[in-house]
Amino acid sequence: MPSTFFGLNIAYTGLQAANAWLNTTGNNIANVETEGYSRQQVTQQAADALRLRTSYGMAGSGVTAVSIDQIRNEYYDLKYWNSNSTLGIYEERKSYMYQIEDYFNETDTMRGFNTIYSEMFSGLDEVFKSAGDNTVKEQFLGQAGNLCNYFSEMSTNLRKLQEDANAEVKNVADQINSIASQIATLNKQINLIECNKVVANELRDNRSLLIDELSRYVDTEVQETPIYTEEGGNIKSGMNNYTVYVGGQILVDKYEYNTLDCTPRDYKVNQSDAEGLYDLRWSNGLDFNIYGKNRSGQLKGLIDIRDGNNDEYFHGTVKGTTTTNVTDENGDPVYELNDDGTRKLNKDGDPIQKKTYTITVDVSKYQYLQDIKKLTLDASGEITLGNKIFNYSDWSYDGTTDPEHPAFTLTVDEDPTDYKDKEASIGASVDYQGIPYYQEQMNEWVRSFAAAMNDIEMTAKDRNGNYAKGLFLAKMTTGDDCYDFISPEKGTPQYKDETDPSKKESNYSSTGNNYYQLTASNLVVNPDMVYDVSKFLTRTTWSDGQDTQDIAEQLMTVKNDKSRMSFRGCSSQEFLQTITADIALNTSAAVTFEKNYTDINHAVENQRQSVMGVDNDEEALNLVKFREAYNLAAKMMSVMQEIYDKLINGTGV
Repeated sequence: MPSTFFGLNIAYTGLQAANAWLNTTGNNIANVETEGYSRQQVTQQAADALRLRTSYGMAGSGVTAVSIDQIRNEYYDLKYWNSNSTLGIYEERKSYMYQIEDYFNETDTMRGFNTIYSEMFSGLDEVFKSAGDNTVKEQFLGQAGNLCNYFSEMSTNLRKLQEDANAEVKNVADQINSIASQIATLNKQINLIECNKVVANELRDNRSLLIDELSRYVDTEVQETPIYTEEGGNIKSGMNNYTVYVGGQILVDKYEYNTLDCTPRDYKVNQSDAEGLYDLRWSNGLDFNIYGKNRSGQLKGLIDIRDGNNDEYFHGTVKGTTTTNVTDENGDPVYELNDDGTRKLNKDGDPIQKKTYTITVDVSKYQYLQDIKKLTLDASGEITLGNKIFNYSDWSYDGTTDPEHPAFTLTVDEDPTDYKDKEASIGASVDYQGIPYYQEQMNEWVRSFAAAMNDIEMTAKDRNGNYAKGLFLAKMTTGDDCYDFISPEKGTPQYKDETDPSKKESNYSSTGNNYYQLTASNLVVNPDMVYDVSKFLTRTTWSDGQDTQDIAEQLMTVKNDKSRMSFRGCSSQEFLQTITADIALNTSAAVTFEKNYTDINHAVENQRQSVMGVDNDEEALNLVKFREAYNLAAKMMSVMQEIYDKLINGTGV
């Protein structure tokens, strides 16, 4: 038989449960505007019934408030993180594509390529009309200088934009590291609380809010598994292993976390890259593949902009290796020396000679690597053979020895003998038209344009019978000298072919006097012509007389004649249209997808909030409902008080 005060206990449990609901409802209302807060509810169940030796068997003993739990749906969380990561890509792309679009934009108040290019050819037309007038020649060379300045400024602007994207890459990496540290700390705090069978709702909300933020930066996955009191047991300890993955790699594992290290490169992947672009690696030494195909988030968007090469990068198959002893000017072998000046010895006691190692890479599958005008390979850097990285110091290209298999030969700092027939690559495939792509497009245009103009100018001879030098040259990185693209042996254009002006150069090197040395940033008008305009020749033969002007006439054809110069199937003057078409398509795609994924993100967030969000109307109803429940429980206690008063004070008197 239950206690005499059994009914009072039942009423008291109801009072406690109603009070818990009222407090929880109040907490929900107080946090209605709190970011990341999940609505909470009381989980209650009937208290254990008592077994009675009576006809009705068992008697209920009231209610038990088991826990206060947050209302959250993992499925909606996962959908939100996925859409948030994808949105992060297009936010970054849109932001930077707008800036690139502004750089190439041409308006009534901002002079651009079309205006400058048209003015230059108008000046050339005046040269043609005004034979022998040096003043008109000076004006034309000044206008040609304006074209050089335009490309130099554009290249500088893009390089600065690449530096901005690079700085953002580091900021994002720092944010990821900070979030990882906070999540690991929260994991420990949550487990310390929940091992006592209490749910740490607010701390869990803080952790989920950090995951929301992390998913904007990089693709994110979460796995939470319970820890049992003993290995292989089935009794939960209340604690959990909480693991966070980014790109399939572990960022946080319970209380431990990884960090991303940003290391500035001491080399350039592309010829026109900014200095010191960051490589990302895990602090534990493992690779962090920033170029993974399934990457997403703002980090992916920044990498697309910073390193996007439209899938055109240096790669091929190692064809063979060569080892050559280094010799001095007398042809004698060079030995490696100890600090005291004595020769280093090998394990057999013989002196060690210095050696040069070269690898030959077959690039027959990739047409863009066989055209010097399209080449972006830097003069030195790092090359990956198989899974090992080597430093290379120079390279040369041979397209004639074996035309079916044109190849690059690179000098490396170690013996790569074991890498024959393996993949060789410099940089990585980034299938997006980012800053390296637009730099390459400008480089290709200026190389094609300079070659077309120079091929014409270099056919002219001065009064002494000497060939003219090129009109457009490449300024060297140090000093005031320029690459003039003249063969020192012949004293004539190095790659001139009168029967086929568009013929590609078949052999060249990173150190040669060739059009590889020319980029948008170092294009200049021949300084000798600027100093002495008489060196700008406008007729093939000096003795033909000033009115001939056949060279000037041919130079004018470069503007429209595709046989003289063709850029992506268009004439030279259509450069801006081809570039802005790319930019417009990429900007439009970024804007469209950013809007679409913003809408998707909002839709998913609305679904998520329908579950976890606090609704004032619903909570107001809960206040009324649980106030009534509280009042009824209190009324029950009041009734029981009257019963006990009658029982105790009114019986047996």
